[in-house]
Amino acid sequence: MPPRTVPFTVRFFLLVFFAACLALPFPSRAAPPEPLARALQHIVDDYDRWAYTQTIVQRDTKGSVVSADVVRFDPSQPYAGQYRPLSIDGKPPTAGQLRKYRRKGEKRGQKIDAAESEGAEPVRQTLGELMDLDHATIVAEDADGIAFDVPLKKDGNTRLPPDKFRVTARVSKATGMFEDIDVVLRAPMRTDLVVKIKSGVGRLEFARVSPAFAPTLIRVHGNGAGSILFVSVGRTYDLVRSDFERVKPYNERFEVELGPLKSIDF
Repeated sequence: MPPRTVPFTVRFFLLVFFAACLALPFPSRAAPPEPLARALQHIVDDYDRWAYTQTIVQRDTKGSVVSADVVRFDPSQPYAGQYRPLSIDGKPPTAGQLRKYRRKGEKRGQKIDAAESEGAEPVRQTLGELMDLDHATIVAEDADGIAFDVPLKKDGNTRLPPDKFRVTARVSKATGMFEDIDVVLRAPMRTDLVVKIKSGVGRLEFARVSPAFAPTLIRVHGNGAGSILFVSVGRTYDLVRSDFERVKPYNERFEVELGPLKSIDF
């Protein structure tokens, strides 16, 4: 099996996702187009209210699996237990891997606590915070939905330079909620002296997992190609969420109403 970790993979998917993995919930001071504003509010309202099983598979340019992890995420649990690995590369997690995910949950809790402290600033801006919603424009519309081009902010943006990335979001007319969000690398970019990203595409897909609630993120797909010290590398990334369960976030255990968490992404 090829090596599990490649610097390019980590760097690329942190840039593109938003990732993934996407931290859309954030307070907006601007007045975005109404359909986009409504869709974003649905995401904010449901943020961290779903427990789910997440399967992440990475493949190399030949289609060989580099890593395959299955993890149960439950935001209602104490932070150290929010990530529970079920299998790592098809095998039961080792003691070391269990410790790794406990630390990941603890770090998540530290970020949440910092974000909820008055005056706290995120160490790393999320995709949601970098979106310039006030200048979003309609790029396509049909009977079923509207697609918006959402520019990225320039000031203070070192993660996703607006001249390098394009973000497009489609909103359903029937539900007023997101259908998908695409992130595309416009032009090659260098993340440091030895890593160059030549191409990259990411897509986030949303769907209803319960008729009583708004659609939530169910799938992320991405692929990228680049080079490290002139050696070509590439990855395909697939994330699928399943077995959803509605929960109450652990940070609401004291019945305190808190604002959207803008410093958390996955």
